[in-house]
Amino acid sequence: MKTAVLAYSGGLDTSVCIPLLREQYGFERVVTVTVDVGVPPAEVRRAEARGRKLADRHVTVDARREFARDCCFRLIQANGSYEGYVIGTSIARALIARHVVRVARRMGANALAHGCTGKGNDQLRFEAVFRATGLRVVAPVRELNLVRSEEIAYARKHGIQAGADSRFSVDENLWNRSIEGGELEDPGVEVPEEAYAWTVSPGRAPARPRALDIGFRRGVPVSFATAGRRPLGDGGQPRGRSRPPEALIASLNRIAGAHGVGRSDLMEDRVLGYKARENYEHPAATVLLTAHRDLEGLVLTRHELRIKGLLEPLWAELVYAGLTLDPAYDALNAFIERTQERVTGTVRVRLHRGTCRVVARRSPHGLTSAAGSFETRDPGSLEGLLQLHGLQGRLARRRGG
Repeated sequence: MKTAVLAYSGGLDTSVCIPLLREQYGFERVVTVTVDVGVPPAEVRRAEARGRKLADRHVTVDARREFARDCCFRLIQANGSYEGYVIGTSIARALIARHVVRVARRMGANALAHGCTGKGNDQLRFEAVFRATGLRVVAPVRELNLVRSEEIAYARKHGIQAGADSRFSVDENLWNRSIEGGELEDPGVEVPEEAYAWTVSPGRAPARPRALDIGFRRGVPVSFATAGRRPLGDGGQPRGRSRPPEALIASLNRIAGAHGVGRSDLMEDRVLGYKARENYEHPAATVLLTAHRDLEGLVLTRHELRIKGLLEPLWAELVYAGLTLDPAYDALNAFIERTQERVTGTVRVRLHRGTCRVVARRSPHGLTSAAGSFETRDPGSLEGLLQLHGLQGRLARRRGG
């Protein structure tokens, strides 16, 4: 049978794609695939119910642990941020697309489909993976140039519940929550508090700070525990109960969000060339990235930090554009993973009314030493260095530079 496999969220755009694939493209069988990367459970249930009703077959893939382990944790190692904010939505798209492809292979499908319009970045991210398969790629909403009012009318004609337009467009996964649309499209409008769900307003956060000890092993967070007032242990080994990746992220989202940590409101340069106002919530990501960067500062050499700092924006741009199949992405990951071999230790952070501040760190691989401390008692050993330090600048001034 002529079969199309559709990346399916259960929303209006992807739901109208099901009858469109039959009527406009002639597919005899439509298979919907929902990939759970930490979306709200109610949304997963809605997608399952609609997929089973509207499509010929529905598949749900639980990829929460895979997303946390292989995407979020790799992002931490790379200090992944795009234009200063935490990458979240984009890094999930390639994983979703790969699972849709796997289902399509099992089903012997002829085509891969998605419900993206022609306006956003997601079409690029899905199709960068889809087109590598050699299968036909179909994007009904974009190709038929449907506007929302036309989609709603078409949905009603086919008995698809369109639902009331929500005030904002929200995309949520385990790592972040993006909020856009509505009045937020105007950069001059302040974001109302009702737009946020994961974080409280910093002004309403508890007056008493909370300190956490975050344990890392090879650049990956493995544990956290409430910190006391005692200094970190001499060994710097991670302390606290080890947690599964997705559980660790979910717990930190709750704790840090309750202290107002992890909001971004910014102007973002999209792949297609225009600017858009974007708002994000990412409490756990803020804590883990803050702690990880600090630990790297303790254990990596100056040159490692400098080179890695030059490469991190390139890594983020590839992820943001969905180009994770590019050989450059693999090469960057190889370098990043090599630098993480010594990034083991514990970092203490203090959460307080929207801020996350590192207050202590310890690692068995820390590069501090007594030889570089204020207790150095051999100033004569520096004489030769001091004679040469700044020599070129002095010569240039003497000779009219």
